[in-house]
Amino acid sequence: MGIAITPSILNADLADLAGELARIPSADAVHLDIMDNHFVPNMTFGLPVVESLRQHTELPMDIHLMITEADRWAPAYAEIGCESVTFHVEASQAPIRLARELRSLGAKASMALKPATSIEPYADLLSEIDMILIMTVEPGFGGQRFLDVCLPKIRRTRELAKAAGLEIAIQVDGGVSAETIERAALAGADTFVAGSAVFRADDPDAVVRKLRAMVTPTI
Repeated sequence: MGIAITPSILNADLADLAGELARIPSADAVHLDIMDNHFVPNMTFGLPVVESLRQHTELPMDIHLMITEADRWAPAYAEIGCESVTFHVEASQAPIRLARELRSLGAKASMALKPATSIEPYADLLSEIDMILIMTVEPGFGGQRFLDVCLPKIRRTRELAKAAGLEIAIQVDGGVSAETIERAALAGADTFVAGSAVFRADDPDAVVRKLRAMVTPTI
């Protein structure tokens, strides 16, 4: 599977999201963090904002739901055309059913795990999903430091996928930057969410290109 850089708009100018997305034309997708101040101690935006933004960008939308009612709300994001929808396994009552519903609606189904959540109990679910998101910070706020303690879980996830003969994307989210992306890639990640490192730079798209070059093998 190829490398993907999916910048998070959590640290972008939220008053000008369309303009901010225009600054990252090289991105493989845009990562949208939906928070409800229940599952995580922060609140961002919801379905109406995403639906409006969908009309202003051609970038694929990578939705990350950090909400308590994942089973209720996740399908709605697939219905408005978001290409990938991630739900937290800790917040889903029926993850297999939800993943199948998302796929039936045309979206990729992705399952997220908090730093302290092990991948092993969910090994049998891997065939039902397209991507595993491993949080490398505690979810809720941008700008946190990358947790190296999560690297072994990235490796175990890749090993489980290989053992099952599955090509599953492994995404990391939290503290991804030029200083940490190579460690995550060596552990087995191939999809990288970078927020502060991208949108706090003078040239966000240059950072996107730099991050991709750091983890893309040259022939």
